[in-house]
Amino acid sequence: MDPNLLFWKREGQSFLRRLQTWVNLLDPTHLLSSDDEVQKARTLLESGESLNAEVDPAVTLALSSVHADSGNTLPIVFRPPAVFPISAPLVVASLLPHNRVRHALFWQFLLQSYNAGFNFANRNSSSEQQKKKMSLTQLLLVTGTVSYATCAGALPQIFMYRLGIRSPPVQTFFRSILPVPLCAALAFLSVQTIRSEEADNGIQVFDYNGNPLGLSKAAGEKAVRETALSRAAMFGVTAGIPSVLVMLLQRTRLFQRNSLLVAPFRHISVAVILGLMIPVSFSLFPQLGTIKREELEEELQAAAVGQQLFYHRGL
Repeated sequence: MDPNLLFWKREGQSFLRRLQTWVNLLDPTHLLSSDDEVQKARTLLESGESLNAEVDPAVTLALSSVHADSGNTLPIVFRPPAVFPISAPLVVASLLPHNRVRHALFWQFLLQSYNAGFNFANRNSSSEQQKKKMSLTQLLLVTGTVSYATCAGALPQIFMYRLGIRSPPVQTFFRSILPVPLCAALAFLSVQTIRSEEADNGIQVFDYNGNPLGLSKAAGEKAVRETALSRAAMFGVTAGIPSVLVMLLQRTRLFQRNSLLVAPFRHISVAVILGLMIPVSFSLFPQLGTIKREELEEELQAAAVGQQLFYHRGL
């Protein structure tokens, strides 16, 4: 079992412990480390030394920069610490009330492209270790997902622009209410489609001692479903809470007298909620997930020792 996964097995079985760990892992300063520093940190983690004040920074760097299946350093833009700096302006811009459909499509394309790239880079790749290049199927899945999500994400803007909606209640519906379930659904869809090969081909499962038992489609389906739910929660809450806050604050005298405060408040609240939801989303399910023996395929049940097996959920 990979050293990253051994760490999560030891430290990541409670939500609060995972949340504390992810808050440290998402520090953007980790992006300043070179690939050589990352590999040195990886070597230190592999050595199995006990965690202490001197070792912790290296362990954190390895966990935030190295893929747990391949052991390779992740592309810098798709490392967990890069999620907030890159996605925050894209999420804010995608929720703006654009005057032109092409503007809405442009920002949705950037956001959905980044989400697809992050989902693909951080997937469970245990069934693909012999591959060196992206398969045609994977390429088509990524391209199709980005195209569909871009058009679907811009639907509220398309409806308002094409139909020439002027009614305030209807505008509120398309600008503040519809984007909430839409953002959650598209985030869920992106993970499910980009990582569908995990459910089709299976992912590696391990016994309690970390010994690999084989590929399990049941574990792959569970890993993808859990990640999709966590991503839907992140984007759904990010789109929903600021809209509710704005609706409530618009009833106060301060915002009624100063309507120009509404837009900056919405943008700032979207960024703040996203920043809070990223570690919460990553912590909702264990990074090293568990699955019961009876839920596995029959051939794996025969080889399994114990009632609980482990798998890498991906991110």
